[in-house]
Amino acid sequence: MSSLPSSSTPDERLVLFFDIDNCLYSRNFKIHDRMQLLIHDYFEHHLSLDRADAITLHQRYYKDYGLALDGLIRHHKIDALEYNAEVDDALPLEDILEPDLELRKLLERVDKSKVKMWLFTNAYVNHGKRVVRILGVDDLFEGITFCDYAEEKLVCKPKGEAFLKAMKEASVTDKSKCFFVDDSPANCRGGTEFGWTTAHFLEEGIHEPAVKPSKFQIRNLKELPTVFPELFKPE
Repeated sequence: MSSLPSSSTPDERLVLFFDIDNCLYSRNFKIHDRMQLLIHDYFEHHLSLDRADAITLHQRYYKDYGLALDGLIRHHKIDALEYNAEVDDALPLEDILEPDLELRKLLERVDKSKVKMWLFTNAYVNHGKRVVRILGVDDLFEGITFCDYAEEKLVCKPKGEAFLKAMKEASVTDKSKCFFVDDSPANCRGGTEFGWTTAHFLEEGIHEPAVKPSKFQIRNLKELPTVFPELFKPE
């Protein structure tokens, strides 16, 4: 994976954008749950809240802004990189995840002659690169669009400007060439409304949303060659 996204010249290839957390690995690892606890700790300690109020405020900011950190910056002027150090970077990922050979085999089937694979996450770059490195698939992606915590204004999914940013960084100008996989209904809905072809990754055991956010829905990443056959080499 390139160290920095490039926006030099338009690329004629299709682009397959992948979310990372609870998408490239199963939510059964409960990394999301661990992260929630760290976020609650941060709200509690840095905003001097009791646990119940910390959880309530966290959920409100997530609902209002798509990212709890966005609310913290808007209303409390916290240091986003300090937050990242105490939340994302504090996760013991090396003790939880391991190389995923089945995932790698699937991603290697993507036809790189006509498809560029790109990571698209609301996490900071440290976390995103750390996850794909541990999973053993970092070399298969050509870049990453992330929520830049160093910026004063956070640009994150499902905002339309986040999808525009991802296209610019992946050097693609045609929305019809953009394919997207995410576990978040809100993010998939955002991608669909923006004009991308999206697949909602809904693992077994997770209830379907009342309104489907995507044209396609998959229960396992192995279904991607079926819903996006134009992106994969034939077996």
